[in-house]
Amino acid sequence: MATVREKLLTAVYEEEHTAPSKVTIVGVGQVGMACAYSIMQQGICRELALVDMIEDKLKGEMLDLQHCQRFVKNVSIRASTDYAVTANSNLCIVTAGSRQKEGESRRDLVQRNVNIFKAIIPQLVKHSPNTILMIVSNPVDILTYVAWKISGLPHERVIGSGTNLDTARFHFLISEKLNIAPNNVHGWIIGEHGDASVPVWSGVNIAGVNLKDLHPDIGSDGDPEKWNEVHQKVVNSAYEVIKLKGYTSWAIGLSVATMSQALLRNQKNVHAISTLAKGFHGIEEEVFLSLPCVLGSHGIMYVIKQTLDENEAKKLQTCARTMNEIQQSLEF
Repeated sequence: MATVREKLLTAVYEEEHTAPSKVTIVGVGQVGMACAYSIMQQGICRELALVDMIEDKLKGEMLDLQHCQRFVKNVSIRASTDYAVTANSNLCIVTAGSRQKEGESRRDLVQRNVNIFKAIIPQLVKHSPNTILMIVSNPVDILTYVAWKISGLPHERVIGSGTNLDTARFHFLISEKLNIAPNNVHGWIIGEHGDASVPVWSGVNIAGVNLKDLHPDIGSDGDPEKWNEVHQKVVNSAYEVIKLKGYTSWAIGLSVATMSQALLRNQKNVHAISTLAKGFHGIEEEVFLSLPCVLGSHGIMYVIKQTLDENEAKKLQTCARTMNEIQQSLEF
């Protein structure tokens, strides 16, 4: 008979070894620099390499970060337009790509950014064949799939930032309604990082108290308390921030830093990240979607086997089919 551990976890890679410490960030736009600053501020790595095509901005960002070193734990910061600077990176974070415009969906970005990835990914793998790739560029789920196909790396070492930030937004908005701190809210947004993301209302709990037990209609269209508006606000969050300030940066930067810390320090924390979802919850397509995953020093160690209700599973399967249709039209 299967143990609780076997029922809960799908093993992907269980080997443990000493946490490494070189990180590369490709792209020094607002997102890339928020990631770099957050990683440096938290002392997550000993070496940080920056890569971009715009040499003057790249040098300026490098100098600005180097001048911070008196105030943080020492980290060697280098930058170049030459990917040789990334050699022997244990984690490569890709934020480069065309920026999402106001009113533009993440999916509209796809082919433009696929073309950019065809130039980036082979260079990263060439100089760091044992690296973990973390994709942040949008549309993140499709681009993580593209990075996996181009790189030739095992799927547990190619992850997308996925719905980790969506889940954090979900926690924040629920905490606002309940007047408690966000880190006391437990629940997940899975699937696409985008309009078709799936809120797992069946599992949302506070201190072990399942909200669906208290309010069976929670998250449904017929809910008189309109909890479904929480998920809609999660979906619209990025669009609202982009409309107001032109881009998103700080929240995704901290999200990436938290995941980077889990990877480089072998923390075995659970994050909602984009991974190969085929075989989970009835998904038959070879697509990358967010599921709760245990992160360690080799990438994804386990995928958590969530218990979804029928409606949640159907939404996830629909999302997978849509992702697959988009992927079939790509040229890479």
